[in-house]
Amino acid sequence: MPYLYDAHVGGAMISDAIGRRTEERLRKFADNRFPGRFRELGVWFRGQFCYVDLFRDPGPTPDGWSAEESAETREQYRDRLAATPIHLMRLRYFGNPDRWSFALFNYANEDYEPATFPTREAAGKPEDALELVLKAHLD
Repeated sequence: MPYLYDAHVGGAMISDAIGRRTEERLRKFADNRFPGRFRELGVWFRGQFCYVDLFRDPGPTPDGWSAEESAETREQYRDRLAATPIHLMRLRYFGNPDRWSFALFNYANEDYEPATFPTREAAGKPEDALELVLKAHLD
């Protein structure tokens, strides 16, 4: 039986050094490619996975919002929104810093769903996955 490669199964543990370099790469890319478009990028690691979240400035409170009808002040409301991450994606590491697979966070089922790169490849650079996801959220 031939070997079938699945970029969304398995992976290699991410060392502290690879984690630091990957986080630096992602933050630098996002800051250069999307300057001033978000408040913060959250990057964290567990096992073979790198998780990426987005934190945005909540902007003005919505029309019709009233502190009298809410259990929180306007400042508490804005602080809560600013501290709430938007889950973007999960990268899966396979031992090569330039070849990761990725999965998009699906809020409908609160899980990650496998995705492919724009090149239709199952694996690629983490910056390419981040660009795809940030374009969808920031444009």
